[in-house]
Amino acid sequence: MSSGSVTVQPPSGNPGAPLLEVRDLEVEFRMRHGTVKASNKVSYSVDRGETLAIVGESGSGKTVSAQAIMGIIDSPPGFVTGGQILYRGMDMLRMAERERRDIRGAKIAMIFQDALTALNPVFTVGWQIGEMFRQHREASKAEATRKAIELMERVRIPSARERVHSYPHEFSGGMRQRVMIAMSLALDPEVLIADEPTTALDVTVQAQVMELLADLQRETGMGLILITHDVGVVAEVADRVSVMYAGRIVESADIGELFSRPGHPYTRGLMDSLARPDLKGGRLSPIVGSPPDLLAIPSGCAFHPRCRFAKEVCSVDDPALRPIGPGRTSACHFSEEVLSVV
Repeated sequence: MSSGSVTVQPPSGNPGAPLLEVRDLEVEFRMRHGTVKASNKVSYSVDRGETLAIVGESGSGKTVSAQAIMGIIDSPPGFVTGGQILYRGMDMLRMAERERRDIRGAKIAMIFQDALTALNPVFTVGWQIGEMFRQHREASKAEATRKAIELMERVRIPSARERVHSYPHEFSGGMRQRVMIAMSLALDPEVLIADEPTTALDVTVQAQVMELLADLQRETGMGLILITHDVGVVAEVADRVSVMYAGRIVESADIGELFSRPGHPYTRGLMDSLARPDLKGGRLSPIVGSPPDLLAIPSGCAFHPRCRFAKEVCSVDDPALRPIGPGRTSACHFSEEVLSVV
């Protein structure tokens, strides 16, 4: 750090509270043709060393809560209309912008799904990584470059000392994603949100990126929120899973329970459509139909038009998220029936 520089210390909060807790979060987008409720009473939490996966099809609302946490929802048309976002027990939605900015990046960081568009094409990757130190730690240009090299080495980018002066287009997709990870780790965050971190990468590179995130988590003890549409990606890394559909969490469970005995028809549909080594020779069963238009969500349970367990009550009564076992919940009138399916 340059001589005389001052490090801004983010608020410390309650050490006994979860690192990050989202309670009944509501986010809506007010469009010309109507209002989209993209996040409807969404609740989850993550603690030190824990990995929470948030899973669902495109348009289910997975990313919206993360954008609300980071304070990057475009407003208008997006508005947080209810709920709380608690960092160590402190509601970030009630903080002054300066206080919230000190937490963002320093304590809670995010990896975006498209590294090529998230990185600025006219600046070197070293300059962009170093910007975190210049802005938050008032580091000199030389020190910021040195820190950038250290971070590039930490995320296993070869020849970091030479490549620190390269531009984003000179890196492969997998290496650009590593640059994004390096930027997110710059200030040693306690919580890392990874939004589709393996999208558009081939299977081998996907595995390398997920292994890197797991190694970094073991090294730092950070909490990790993994947002993905690919259930298979979370199987090896997540501790808990929250499944989203049409802006709501419809099931939450430990990863082992969710994979072995899904408690919601949508989750079962995701499992049945997943190629698994323990089901060699079996036929995959895709979920029929398409996710609903959030401007015209069906009455009752939003999933009932696609659900093989649906009965008349499902079209008129929207089921609440309720406990169906120790540490797990489901929003289905017939969860017990779903659980009993072998």
